[in-house]
This record gives sequence, structure tokens and C-alpha cells, in this order.
Amino acid sequence: MRRLNAPTGTWVLGLAVALVLGAAGCGTQRSSDPAESTGEMPDQEVTDFAITETDEGHLEWKLFARYAATYSARNLVAARAVRVDFFGENGTRTSTLTANTGEINQRSRDMVARGRVVLETTEGTRLSSEELRFQNREQRIVVPVTQLVRVERGGDVLTGYGFESDPELRHYEFKRRVQATVRTRTGGLIQPGDGP
Repeated sequence: MRRLNAPTGTWVLGLAVALVLGAAGCGTQRSSDPAESTGEMPDQEVTDFAITETDEGHLEWKLFARYAATYSARNLVAARAVRVDFFGENGTRTSTLTANTGEINQRSRDMVARGRVVLETTEGTRLSSEELRFQNREQRIVVPVTQLVRVERGGDVLTGYGFESDPELRHYEFKRRVQATVRTRTGGLIQPGDGP
């Protein structure tokens, strides 16, 4: 199947070309995506899908999916078996997001990931939730306040509802009901309710 690597300025055009080429090479299926509850049929479908997002030549992220379908009327790409690699200023990968499904807005390139969402940094911090939103312009990760979030790092575990962060999970904030289990230097655990 075909893969697309397009610069930011030609992202929408490149996406359309990739979908047409993918459909020609794989045969167009007319089954609706399970994530869509409207019953609307996609305009195009493709397997082994990839997008590269850059900003002034700087690589920001790459998205890969086993399957993608476009819904042009809503400027939406729905994808399954999603992986997104995020890159730092020096061009090295800083974190990877995986999810069962994803939706990409073709204009803003904002994304929503759902189902077994995991964001893991190369430094070893791991976030897990059932839903996560990526705001492309701000380069922000947002988990709605209705969703439980778990962040693990070096044996420490934080949980809560609602979350905001950069894709590298360096500067983050929980929104409510935060609990922590912290590993001490000697290997013991400090849990909620523990203290002097």
C-alpha cells in the first residue's frame, strides 16, 4: 500500500493524493468506520496510512494508521490502530502515542485518540487514558475532565481526572481528584493518607 509524507503546506493536498492512490492500489471498501455513529459513508478509504507534520522544515510529528477514511463534508479523517511519534527541536523522537482509534481535523490537524490510549516518552514517563486530545497549534495534550488519567514515572504513580501537558510530559497539570503513590529513596511507598 502507499504511504504519504507531506510538508505542512501541502498536507491536505497530499492527504487527498494518498487516499486516491491507496484506494486505487487496495480497492475501495464502502464499509462504515465503527467510530462513526452517523451511518455516513466515507469519501475515501486507505490502508497503511501515514502523515508527516512539519513547521518551517522542523519535524513535529508523524502519524501512522493501519486504516484511514476521509469524511470531506466534516473535514475529518477517521483512523484505526493509530501511532503518533512526536519530535523535539533537534529532530529526535521524544514520545509515542498509541490508540485504538483516532480522528484528525484536516484543517487544524488537531487529533482525538480513543481506546487504550498510551503516551510514552523516551525518558520513561507513561500516560494512559481512554481519551486524549492533541491541539496541534498549541502542541498540547489534553484529557477531558471526565476521563481518568494515570501517569507513571520511575515507580511513582499519579492518577486524576482531566489533564494538560506538552507531548514530552515534562510540564503537566491534573485538573481534579489527584492521587499519588510515590516511591521513597529506600524503596518504600508513600500513598494518599500517609504522612508524619
